[in-house]
Amino acid sequence: MGKEIERKFLVKDNTWRGQDAGKRYRQGYLSTVKERTVRVRIAGDKGFLTVKGITVGASRSEYEYEIPVADANEMLDRLCERPLIEKTRYRISHTGLVWEVDEFEGENRGLITAEVELKDEHQSVTLPGWVGQEVTGDPRYFNANLVAKPFTTW
Repeated sequence: MGKEIERKFLVKDNTWRGQDAGKRYRQGYLSTVKERTVRVRIAGDKGFLTVKGITVGASRSEYEYEIPVADANEMLDRLCERPLIEKTRYRISHTGLVWEVDEFEGENRGLITAEVELKDEHQSVTLPGWVGQEVTGDPRYFNANLVAKPFTTW
């Protein structure tokens, strides 16, 4: 079984910029029920289908499969809930971990989050100076929930 363990934070300043060129993401959800989400994503020039289970603490089941980008585009255009999630993801190394900084666009413009994947929930993490408040347990910041309640409507 696949498992995702990650912590999520708000980004408090721009000192992280310039460390990575970033990659465009376009994603949507076929299902956003609490117990499971089914996501379609295009990251750069690749398509993915991802199934995630319910979050418990900082962990959840996750299964991800590469799919043809043409299929991903068709599902995003015809089947996914609206609005789509559009963002640029930057990968930044800090003290041996890779942080993923997501700068949202569209109806979630203005939101910038940073996530770090861990080997276990109790792993020690040294926060970069540009990382602010932790929002790991706040469901408003789950990408699937940003479809139903986009950041610009808060």
